[in-house]
Amino acid sequence: MAGAAPRRGFEPARPSGGDRVRPAVTPGETVDAFMAAINARDLDAATTLLGDRCECDNVPMGKVHGRVDIHQRLVPMMERCSELGWIAHRQTAAGPVVINERLDRFRWPDGWVEMPRVGVVEVHDGRITLWRDDFDFATHRNQLPAPSGEGT
Repeated sequence: MAGAAPRRGFEPARPSGGDRVRPAVTPGETVDAFMAAINARDLDAATTLLGDRCECDNVPMGKVHGRVDIHQRLVPMMERCSELGWIAHRQTAAGPVVINERLDRFRWPDGWVEMPRVGVVEVHDGRITLWRDDFDFATHRNQLPAPSGEGT
């Protein structure tokens, strides 16, 4: 139907979306979909929810900018872990800002590493434009196995 108005409640998919359409969602639903894709280990689906110039600030480890670079930063985590789970204990949203309190769990070859985190995410036009996670690096480091040759 040439000239027909788009269906209400749908918007065209952006980056690499071709002719697909996706339902319009709230910022909280976008964050939920992102976490569900991560938990399903579907990095491609997760990163399609990021804006082209998304800023990922993994405090205290540093920032990465852009969907492609964020995807590349997440690949080693996915490859290293046999299982993972990002569990949101609390989540709230006000306008484009979503804040969640999570426990991120990673099963590494030597066992589980569990990281309490607070995430602040901004969503604009259905895409995550800021993803900031804050955690205590010592909690992370203290759960890692000793490098080969140490502690023996």
